[in-house]
Amino acid sequence: MFATFLIGIREGLEAALVVGILVAYVTQLGRRDILPRLWVGVAAAVALAVALGAIFTFGAYALTFEAQEIIGGTLSLVAVAMVTWMIFWMQAKAHTMASDLRTGVDRAIATGGLWGIVILGFVSVAREGIETTLLLWSMVQSFGDAPAALLGALLGLLTAVLLGWLLARGMLRLNLRVFFTWTSAFLIIVAAGVLAYAIHDLQEAGVLPGPFTALAPVDATGAVAVGWAAFPFGWAFDLSAVIAPGSALAAVLQATIGFMPQMTWLQVIAWALYLTIVGTIFVRRARRSAPRPQAATTPSTFPSGTTSDSRNKEPHALPLP
Repeated sequence: MFATFLIGIREGLEAALVVGILVAYVTQLGRRDILPRLWVGVAAAVALAVALGAIFTFGAYALTFEAQEIIGGTLSLVAVAMVTWMIFWMQAKAHTMASDLRTGVDRAIATGGLWGIVILGFVSVAREGIETTLLLWSMVQSFGDAPAALLGALLGLLTAVLLGWLLARGMLRLNLRVFFTWTSAFLIIVAAGVLAYAIHDLQEAGVLPGPFTALAPVDATGAVAVGWAAFPFGWAFDLSAVIAPGSALAAVLQATIGFMPQMTWLQVIAWALYLTIVGTIFVRRARRSAPRPQAATTPSTFPSGTTSDSRNKEPHALPLP
């Protein structure tokens, strides 16, 4: 529940900021008449995310076990890819997100078409909605406790909407750069766990070699080997006797760091490589984009009575990382 709560609040706040920027700019232009079109696009994006979740959840019941595992593993891989792309996209586009959205509004208004604003609202929110749906669905599949996981996500989304509203109203100040940096780091760890579970699903389906296939190394008793003797297609470790797979501790470890009491070598390798490669790139880019302290200077005054600092600020702009 805690892991899905953090995902819900992180992804929900990102979507809420996007909607807030669009609404604020349209209002600033004095075109509140087109706000209903914007809300139609936002509502369509939310409906799409909910529909995808329903299809993924109920559509798999009619499939065979192998088909369910293949679809589950494939969708988990897609979720990992989308999360990774969104993390780096946010790092690269955070500084220009507001101006890009305002440009989209100007273009839609200039064309005069109804669908321009609808599509802008839909695309702006659908990206976050689809990513969130895939990630939450993959996590629910791996946890096996759908009610608690979905409740955590719902609470996170509601909290994100509240935070977005407070930010837009100027009633709350939040260092969004720090918020998105730390939550992105958490998402990288979560994505590594989802990747490990995707490997497990594909191994159970026989798509990838592992302890469920004929390539699994066995010990003297005929059981699948564990440890170095099992490399690369057996069990890397089996701590089920110490940490019960269905226990609260196992759930917390899987939700936070992607650890499962019993993992195959391919799972461990994929988890470690993802964390090492993606984590290293993320940290390096975060350090490059971190603001550097500047020496205090006396702002020059313009004839209009404004200062260079105030003239460069965009009115009604939401704070972005």
